[in-house]
Amino acid sequence: MTDIDDEVLRAQHVLEFPYKRSLGPVIGAFSTGLRDGHLLGARTRAGRVVFPPTEYDPDTGEDTDGDLVEVGPSGVVRSWAWTDRPRPDQPLDRPFAWALVQPDGADTSMLHVLDAGSPDSCYSGMRVTARFRPFAERVGSVRDIEAFVPEDAT
Repeated sequence: MTDIDDEVLRAQHVLEFPYKRSLGPVIGAFSTGLRDGHLLGARTRAGRVVFPPTEYDPDTGEDTDGDLVEVGPSGVVRSWAWTDRPRPDQPLDRPFAWALVQPDGADTSMLHVLDAGSPDSCYSGMRVTARFRPFAERVGSVRDIEAFVPEDAT
């Protein structure tokens, strides 16, 4: 007779959640716009432009009805935080800033990478423009914008 405490029971188990997400008309158009080098925002019924676009007005919850408008590609830094030592999983392999960028024509901002060279070059209110990845590398993702850069550097 074997003592049950001496037996080790093992079973292989894989936990996974395979699924595909449908982007829908608003986020799908936004993603296609990024792939093509355009920034799109959603116009609310009150006339505000939400960027990145949402399928609903964040103030009222009403549908935006897919009313998309092109914004940017230039805009203004509203706020920023410097990253001195980027981690391997971060977008750039050199120091950069995370910034809230409000594209021209938009009423809201997007958090993205600001490649300004040094913290001394960054300030709220600075003009920046989107630097897109080469067309062959774009896939319809927010990472198609490699970074925002100071407008005078383009």
